[in-house]
Amino acid sequence: MKELTEHCLSGELVFDGKLLKVHRDLVRLPDGSQGAREYIRQVPAGKLEPDEPHLDTAKRELLEETGYTAAEWTRLGVIHTAIAYTDEAIELFLAKKLKKERAVQLDAGEFVETLIIPFDEAIAMVRDGRITDSKTVAALLWVRTWGGP
Repeated sequence: MKELTEHCLSGELVFDGKLLKVHRDLVRLPDGSQGAREYIRQVPAGKLEPDEPHLDTAKRELLEETGYTAAEWTRLGVIHTAIAYTDEAIELFLAKKLKKERAVQLDAGEFVETLIIPFDEAIAMVRDGRITDSKTVAALLWVRTWGGP
């Protein structure tokens, strides 16, 4: 597995409010480049290949990013991320009966750490702001509200 350690080069407090403190860190990323530190917890996702069915994309991305396959798949629905400036639509799927098949196989420049989080904890992470990725929030709350099959 790739070494995913970041090294902090500098840091500063950029906002010091009563309810929120914002820090900005400059880090050396695992590939040697520099960037701002950003942690985003999200469900596996990726771009469609030309003429690729959405379900095939979901299966491919789950396997590439986590090494898992699923015996059961259910389409939950579609979300539009920002209709004011993009026509992007994201198909949401629920994968069940997961099985670890292999090590992750990430795209060049992709750094992913797989976390297995119990569902109720993931919902709590949405509630307290530790999960903010819109597709992940939508998928989790969709399953919480309407369930799966």
